[in-house]
Amino acid sequence: MASRSYSNLLDLTGDTTVSAEPGIGGGMRRTGGGARMTRVATSPPGICSESRDDDNRSSTTQQEGSVSTDASGLSEENRMLIVAHMLPLNAKATGPDGSKSWSFEWDRAALLWQLKDGLPEEMEVIYIGCLNVDVDETEQDEVAATLLENFNCVPAFLPQDLRTRFYHGFCKQMLWPLFHYLLPLSPDHGGRFNRQDWQAYVSVNKIFADKVMEVISPDDDYVWVHDYHLMVLPTFLRKRFNKVKLGFFLHSPFPSSEIYRTLPVRDEILRALLNADLIGFHTFDYARHFLSCCSRMLGLEYESKRGYIGLEYYGRTVGIKIMPVGIHMGQFDASLKLADTQWRIGELKEQFKGKTVLLGVDDMDIFKGIGLKFLALEEMLRQHPEWKGKVVLVQIANPARGKGKDIEDTQDEAHTIAERINEEFGSEKYQPVVLLERYVPLYERIAFYSIAECCVVIPVRDGMNLIPYEYIACREGGSHLDVMPGKMLEVPAVKKSMLIVSEFIGCSPSLSGAIRVNPWNIDMVAEAMNNAITMKENEQQLRHEKHYKYISTHDVAYWAKSFMLDLERTCRDHTRRRCYGIGFGLSFRVVALDPSFKKLRNELIVAAYKKSSSRAILLDYDGTMMPTSHKESPSPEVLSLLNTLCSDPKNVVFIVSGRPRSKLAEWFSPCEKLGLAAEHGFFYRWQRDSDWATCRWQSVAEWDRHSAMERDMPVMSFEWKLVAEPVMQLYTESTDGSYIEYKESALVWHHRFADPDFGSWQAKELQNHLESVLANEPVTVKSGAQIVEVTPQGVSKGVVVEKLLLMMEREHGSLPDLVLCVGDDRSDEDMFESIESLMNDAPSAEVFACTVGQKPSKAKYYLDDTVEVIKMLQGLASASDPSTAPSLPHFADIASLHI
Repeated sequence: MASRSYSNLLDLTGDTTVSAEPGIGGGMRRTGGGARMTRVATSPPGICSESRDDDNRSSTTQQEGSVSTDASGLSEENRMLIVAHMLPLNAKATGPDGSKSWSFEWDRAALLWQLKDGLPEEMEVIYIGCLNVDVDETEQDEVAATLLENFNCVPAFLPQDLRTRFYHGFCKQMLWPLFHYLLPLSPDHGGRFNRQDWQAYVSVNKIFADKVMEVISPDDDYVWVHDYHLMVLPTFLRKRFNKVKLGFFLHSPFPSSEIYRTLPVRDEILRALLNADLIGFHTFDYARHFLSCCSRMLGLEYESKRGYIGLEYYGRTVGIKIMPVGIHMGQFDASLKLADTQWRIGELKEQFKGKTVLLGVDDMDIFKGIGLKFLALEEMLRQHPEWKGKVVLVQIANPARGKGKDIEDTQDEAHTIAERINEEFGSEKYQPVVLLERYVPLYERIAFYSIAECCVVIPVRDGMNLIPYEYIACREGGSHLDVMPGKMLEVPAVKKSMLIVSEFIGCSPSLSGAIRVNPWNIDMVAEAMNNAITMKENEQQLRHEKHYKYISTHDVAYWAKSFMLDLERTCRDHTRRRCYGIGFGLSFRVVALDPSFKKLRNELIVAAYKKSSSRAILLDYDGTMMPTSHKESPSPEVLSLLNTLCSDPKNVVFIVSGRPRSKLAEWFSPCEKLGLAAEHGFFYRWQRDSDWATCRWQSVAEWDRHSAMERDMPVMSFEWKLVAEPVMQLYTESTDGSYIEYKESALVWHHRFADPDFGSWQAKELQNHLESVLANEPVTVKSGAQIVEVTPQGVSKGVVVEKLLLMMEREHGSLPDLVLCVGDDRSDEDMFESIESLMNDAPSAEVFACTVGQKPSKAKYYLDDTVEVIKMLQGLASASDPSTAPSLPHFADIASLHI
């Protein structure tokens, strides 16, 4: 059972002695009564181990040059809460005679510990995660208090069964294979979805949210969540604090939408990630796949402005960060000078004297391509027999952290191929393959880096992988080493290195001088090995210099600083916006609204309605009067409600829609006094028995310049359709799921049922094509929500609404003293803008521009859905009292006039 939750772990006291050894990190002491914790005192960071896109040794990628030196938005009050599966600590139980006490020290190889170098010096850092050991339930409170006091760490203790289902179940058997493009085609081939494992995953994320709650100061603190273990944590944090400043970084690949869409809980995870303010990825490919999933599964489109990528999600802008992590150069420089490192280099040079060493450093994992690497070496020795006895591949295989049949098969394959190669090409004193299946300490790994002529890193899929970076750093610094006191190491004065890297790892794009290969192409990798060890020395030197310049400037501190600055920038307007939480469970999200954007309260508009003497009620149809998912025709209740409003002589009621006039006339035939504006205002009529008129002029000023006779002339020719329709037909034939909607005044090409990406591409091409062929025609080509539309110039809902209101003013000498305008989509934004602009000339008038749905809008009010719209209109209908109407002619008399 997990330990109890406390509001302040510093208040915990216990009799059990817990031996804490802060080590490099130093110790912490509570000051000022424990109101706030002081920053952990640290010495220079420790040494970075090989990159892994898993667990706490994660690695990472973004836009180059986005790091600014301006961090003025951060202050001493800001703290950083770093949340990951594992704490950057090493723990072990100590104590003689069976008595147990605990010893802790910083894991200097952990990325989470190293990234502090990129944060502001005055920023306090608190870590939240699990320990690498099991702690008895009776000791958990004391251990938690000690870690918080001495290390600024908040441990999350997970019950054994929950941890197994969470980590070895959902994380390792579901997410890990899927994110590395391994589909569960059979029970033994990747993990099948298990609902209990998923529930364990959600439960663990809730536990982590509770731990964050224990220490967070939501107004000041930043939270940085790491990796796929905690992908739904942003939802639980956002639910508790709507304005929490939250970043997330994924240290593994993100698969293409075709792979990701097979995940049964795909929407839940996407929506959870979108509850973060900033989402980080290693490479553009990973970010592109995530954006494609958001587009295809959630219907969200991204925008790129001034180098920043953002997704609009319920009024919030979720930033997308693309930035590769780096290594800590100072740590490797220090380790290269250690006596153990120097001595081991000397031993290895003696061991492999006269040999050209190729080096591989990988986990024993199905995705690391160890077997493919051995096959490539075998092929090279066959194609180039002159290398027999001269080349050695040293493969360091770190112990597997996963378990299962896949791992066993990978190990068996590696052993079988290595034995075959050594038997065929080796001798008593020569083995082409040296397979080291053991833990290799850092100093020894650095020694191997220093003596290897080429490093071969060819996973079939990997997140980032910092092995090439570490190799470059060691090859740069190796020339300064002594093998032993008084004896200089014999290394070339020229600093050179060669890299063979897979196309499918995150670091590949940043290593432009490496030989990139497809690891599945054995012949290609074999030839790359031969090319690498036969390349001219000056070419190797130039490539090495290019790589070293990059890794020395793009280190872990650069990455952390860049992410922190972008997170601060993204969260800058949190205090300005009003936020509302909606939805249940993992569907929870926050709607962020401008402070002036308010919900339209029935009592407010009913009070204004009762005081007004002339009113204009302008209503969109689809998504406003009736749900878009509903049958197309209005319900009898809606028709009755409209008739009630129209019967009040103070009212002018109009339906302003994009629908054809024939359809609107059919649907609303029971409403005698209802005005209709069809096809976004191109056709309109004041009541059922009026003739349809056309809105031909581009502005009211232009309308004023023409006589009534001219206004009744035919509007325009539609010969442009003869040009536009064949072009649209061409794109319809080549785009499955698209179709053309024919209107009297317009042509609309829809692609809502087409492939989202292809449909979007075709829409852009179609728009450009139509703009070109219709350049001399009096029409406008515009794109909308999954449409491309060609309409006559000067036609929009905004134009027709403005003209209707001005016609009312011309008839009665003043604008209406109450205007209600309700709509739900982009076309209705034109109405809101025109009304706000026009009604500025009538400061005493009440204007209620209202959008349907809580979303950014030019309207000042909103209602949640069509149900609330109908409820609001029912309130107005109940407030109507024809007996109090002034002796004004009914506005329907304007039907005899045509704009």
